[in-house]
Amino acid sequence: MSEQHQARKRFGQNFLSDPNIIRKIIDAIRPVEGERIVEIGPGLGAMTEPLMERLGHLHVVEIDRDLIARLKTTHPPERLTIHEGDALKFDFGSLAADGTPLRVVGNLPYNISTPILFHLADFAERVKDMTFMLQKEVVMRMVAEPGTEEYGRLSVMLQYRFNMGRLFDVPPGAFRPAPKVMSSIVRMVPRPVTECTAADYALLGKIVTAAFGQRRKTLRNTLRGWLDEADFAALALDPGLRGEKLSVAEFVRIADYLAAAGRGGAPA
Repeated sequence: MSEQHQARKRFGQNFLSDPNIIRKIIDAIRPVEGERIVEIGPGLGAMTEPLMERLGHLHVVEIDRDLIARLKTTHPPERLTIHEGDALKFDFGSLAADGTPLRVVGNLPYNISTPILFHLADFAERVKDMTFMLQKEVVMRMVAEPGTEEYGRLSVMLQYRFNMGRLFDVPPGAFRPAPKVMSSIVRMVPRPVTECTAADYALLGKIVTAAFGQRRKTLRNTLRGWLDEADFAALALDPGLRGEKLSVAEFVRIADYLAAAGRGGAPA
């Protein structure tokens, strides 16, 4: 039956098929019976079935109606709860409403990887951890350190909220159809709320977006309207630096400085 389903480009479908890689991923997740885990995009069930074996019950979010029908015929509802719809719009917090910490896993569609990561960050307080397979290039940006070419908006905003680590790579041949890129497994563990101290998270996002909007320009240019020379002096920041040189903590410091001065609106 799995061979009859044609991967759909509009859903970014590439189905994991290598049993050794599947086993390695499940071992990395380490599911334990009784835990509440939700899988995004179960596809043909490569990870779904081994997860269910260890858990007893699994939640999945799937948008493809054909795959939903297939899942319904192969797994009883007492073992598998299917949430039909778009993961970008799904309220993941609803699965942890009773206080049970949620674990999120999945082979995320590469065409929506960045927006879905930002969407999931909104539910970090109710999540124990997240383990995803993504395009290696995206994972390298997620875990990048300041001063590197990969470091950017995605790095700062996710590292503000999560401790992250790249686990291992997955070659194109592990999928059907094979993608044209290498994939990687990444783990995201929410940082304690006490460490996420930005006074205005939305303002932090605006500052980071502005700083990386034109990567080759210095902070003096990218943050013009937000900060003037006196502000840079007060922050003890070199306006000749580029955004990629600043740490997450330094971006938070800029945002907090502006928030404290009541300058959290649009730049002047």
